[in-house]
Amino acid sequence: MALRTYPVRRLAEDPSNVLDRSRWPAALPPVAQILNQGLDLGPATILVGENGSGKSTVVEAVALAYGLSPEGGSTGARHTTRPTESVLGDHLQLVRNAGATRRGYFLRAETMHGLYTYLEENPRRFAPDIPFHDMSHGESFLQLAADRFSGAGLWVLDEPESALSFSGCLSLLSVLKELLAGGGSQVIMSTHSPLLAALPGATILEVGPWGLRSRSWADLELVANWRAFLDSPERYLRHL
Repeated sequence: MALRTYPVRRLAEDPSNVLDRSRWPAALPPVAQILNQGLDLGPATILVGENGSGKSTVVEAVALAYGLSPEGGSTGARHTTRPTESVLGDHLQLVRNAGATRRGYFLRAETMHGLYTYLEENPRRFAPDIPFHDMSHGESFLQLAADRFSGAGLWVLDEPESALSFSGCLSLLSVLKELLAGGGSQVIMSTHSPLLAALPGATILEVGPWGLRSRSWADLELVANWRAFLDSPERYLRHL
């Protein structure tokens, strides 16, 4: 059997800190499924689903349980403005692969402006940082991913497409594909983008009232909806 060197192989509930099932977010079907059954992870996992389905809650909790900053950053970042994260991260147990790296980074599009300010106020010592505030939202996001995502590590992304154009999404896919090809890296991402959901080799989990279910890209409701709209946008627009 090949040695698995990516950081986290399984999510489970911490048996010493059980979450009250009547308490949010345990009532969310995907969260309940993870707490009750656990979830095995491969090198790349993509979560797709409607707003409010729980995909970002899961991604955020994995980042926090790993030790990443809740509003973005690495394990060394201490960036926080207004805490809004759920308690789920405190109740998760990450089963790590032996010998895997503990490096990682969390990028969430909704908190990037604050993260850039934090990085500006806490400059790295070995080299001048990128002037993120001088760039567009999409340009700065891609520059940060390309600069911080390097070598082995856990790379967590929450809805990155909100910062990116079509070509920007392709550029991010290129960064992630290269990381995975290098070995020792793991990607966990929530997205509404059929383009980002097409990350080669990724396990796609469709999130909804059923919990989490593995789907092929071609069978995703997300993909079917975009295809139908692009084929005939007027069918949708006349009902608005």
